[in-house]
Amino acid sequence: MMQSDEFKEISVEELDKMPREDYIILDVRDEDDYNHDSIPGSIHIVYDALMQGARDRIPKNSKLVVICKYGRLSEDVALKLNEEGYDAYNLLGGYGKFVAYNALRLANDEETRENIEKSLRKKFRKDIFVPFVKAINDYELVKPGDKIAVCISGGKDSMLMAKLFQELKRHNKIPFELEFIVMDPGYNEQNRRVIENNAKLLGIPVHIFESDIFDSVYEVEKSPCYLCARMRRGHLYSKAKEYGCNKIALGHHFDDVIETILMGMLYSGQYQAMMPKLHSTNFEGMELIRPMYYVREDDIKHFRDYNGLHFIQCACKFTDTCTTCRANGDSGSKRLETKMLIAKLKETNPCVEKNIFRSQENVVLNKTLGYKLNGQRHSFLEKYDDEDWGY
Repeated sequence: MMQSDEFKEISVEELDKMPREDYIILDVRDEDDYNHDSIPGSIHIVYDALMQGARDRIPKNSKLVVICKYGRLSEDVALKLNEEGYDAYNLLGGYGKFVAYNALRLANDEETRENIEKSLRKKFRKDIFVPFVKAINDYELVKPGDKIAVCISGGKDSMLMAKLFQELKRHNKIPFELEFIVMDPGYNEQNRRVIENNAKLLGIPVHIFESDIFDSVYEVEKSPCYLCARMRRGHLYSKAKEYGCNKIALGHHFDDVIETILMGMLYSGQYQAMMPKLHSTNFEGMELIRPMYYVREDDIKHFRDYNGLHFIQCACKFTDTCTTCRANGDSGSKRLETKMLIAKLKETNPCVEKNIFRSQENVVLNKTLGYKLNGQRHSFLEKYDDEDWGY
């Protein structure tokens, strides 16, 4: 441990050597980042709240290790806490460094890999593998002769999807082939290594290719994330076609589906589902599939935490510094607001998530004012006087 004239700091290597009971992690990242992935047992208080005086959950007589995304905002917090009599240390490199260190430490651990695979077959079979297979069967996502490009972003969802496809392939009930592809749209070196080391640990033979998407959208002021997503998908289709694939698989899960439905209603004034599969309009013969359609995010997180895994989140240039660690920013606000709304509704209606999902299959056309089909708008008035339309 090092101490400067202004603040105390600790590296992840030093932290790893300390008994876990000797310190408390104080995580000051925003809500979205913390919910995505965190160190088990940590205390979470967002940066702005801490700097405004929130202290009620911080033990006075314990060693505190303060973390933010990349170890910069946490310097301010550690300094302020030390001035107030706390024993606080800034974690050098922040959460990003912790994730990178964890991935490197486990990369060659064959026993951990075996335990991860065993957990999918036993502990998480009912909650994860079975819903994965059910979605594939219900929506006919995998057919004999398919060659599927499993698209891995480096996050928890796509990495788990890759393992599930490997497990499905092991059963060998449907003859199909897999390619595991990772697009590097401009990650920093640390995030690139996290993806490589996690793939190595999990036994996923990834093909990584580069693009300059992050540079292309960095100066775009309006909807850069939307443009980035569209460009990324185009690159994935193109690379998948190079490998002779006829499908790309994305890791969107059950929670993504219901959040997208509500976001469309609340922010765009439209009802539009995230479909389990889509034909590509720009790449002939290609199809997009979402085999995690029935898998709950809480179960994905449980799998991750149970196996001691940590993955990257969004790692573009907009989130590559601690300026986006602050709460109430635009970085994930609409989806986070929707996620929090669903959680609030669930407190009084435990079936709310299931009901939102089921609404996709229960659209009553003669009880709607209108609908669009192939881009053409239709009104209920067109059928209003038809005898078979009925009310």
